[in-house]
Amino acid sequence: MKKISTSLLFLFCFALFAQKDYPKGVFAPPMDIPIILAGTFGELRSNHFHSGVDIKTQQREGIPINSIGDGTITRIKVSLWGYGKVLYIAHPNGYTSVYGHLQKFSPSIEEYIKKIQYDKKSFEVEVFPDYGELKVSRGELIAYSGNTGGSAGPHLHFEIRSSISEKPTNPLLYGLDVADATNPILEKLFVYPLTDQSHVNGNYSRTQVNFKRQSDGSFLADDVTALGDIGIGFVGFDRLDMAANKNGVYSVELSVNGKVYSLYDFESFSFGETRYINTLIDYDYYGRNRQRIQKSFKSPGNNLSIYKELFNDGKIKVNEGLSYNAKLLIKDFAGNKLVMNIPVTGKKNLLGNKKETITTDNYITAKRPNNFDLDGAKVYFPANTFYEDFYIDLKKGKDTVTIHTNTVPAHRNFTITFDVSKYSKEEQKQLFIARLDSKLRPSHANTYKRGNEFT
Repeated sequence: MKKISTSLLFLFCFALFAQKDYPKGVFAPPMDIPIILAGTFGELRSNHFHSGVDIKTQQREGIPINSIGDGTITRIKVSLWGYGKVLYIAHPNGYTSVYGHLQKFSPSIEEYIKKIQYDKKSFEVEVFPDYGELKVSRGELIAYSGNTGGSAGPHLHFEIRSSISEKPTNPLLYGLDVADATNPILEKLFVYPLTDQSHVNGNYSRTQVNFKRQSDGSFLADDVTALGDIGIGFVGFDRLDMAANKNGVYSVELSVNGKVYSLYDFESFSFGETRYINTLIDYDYYGRNRQRIQKSFKSPGNNLSIYKELFNDGKIKVNEGLSYNAKLLIKDFAGNKLVMNIPVTGKKNLLGNKKETITTDNYITAKRPNNFDLDGAKVYFPANTFYEDFYIDLKKGKDTVTIHTNTVPAHRNFTITFDVSKYSKEEQKQLFIARLDSKLRPSHANTYKRGNEFT
């Protein structure tokens, strides 16, 4: 069987807002076991920020899950993917709690959903009970913990959202008791020249900087010589008590000579902006090394609302002959912190050649739609598919289209259309579009067939 295949970009993205007072002591814990987290709110995940917390269930399934407050069940979903078996409960104070990857529901809810599954003759169902139809009380059994859907191990995915805006908020803001006396950990530090004229330690590209721990517990980076606009990035994580997981940090602050240049935290975000995670990380580095550098500066196309303070987009303008003390302050939700001091001196110190711009026959203007004809295949990128303008590498093989590399993120879906007129009608019935992985193994992609065009 012939296959039409295509090699696509990896896609990725993120978001947040200004802190307000959250009700503490109103909600009960969702389980009667110690709350130990395997994942924190706002963690950098594939294509999104983590919208809740992952609570450990002692490496087993079947632990009772209770409603955190009085309310009514507004949504029940059973799926082979995503959250698997999941419950949504709306509470009178304007919040909705979400419980995902469940093994099974409580007997009354299980009976309710099984009837719907039988009626629809489908295991996968999604229902929205009438408000007040399925009421629950604070502490009432609603389900048992499991490992369903896109789960890599037994745990409870737990969220608290606004019932009106549906924006998820950090569950720890509501008083969920989690033991944490451990400081965040920094693995790598990077300094970026951000213009064609900028340089760092003689380089025109991203430069890793070594650092050492000081006697007071803070860290001191090696001296940095630079000129022009520069930015700071890091690879790091948080670790909570009684858990070995590498969790996301809560807040990041960059100050220069005592002035705050950028400050953001993971209090809340909108699902509509979560794909902007692409702009918070160094996606080029991620595509090459599968490790996320988190930026303290704001890149082009970044529409995240997580920033509490921002000066010059977090970029440091370094002038010749002047000295700067940049300080990176990374905190977890409990207030444990890591302090990194970065001494910067404005000095010309050019060692290497300027970074060469790689050009191709095709150029993307990010804010406009872009259409390319590849002789037998067409590629259409809607406006704002990408964050920045760039030269795109497009290749057409016999039946294969290769689109650039996995070092450039796409924010929106785009369209590929193949002309299959050279195949007979019988052959066309056997054809489909597939994505090829790095070993050229195909996986089926949704293929829309219309005449001699497959899209």
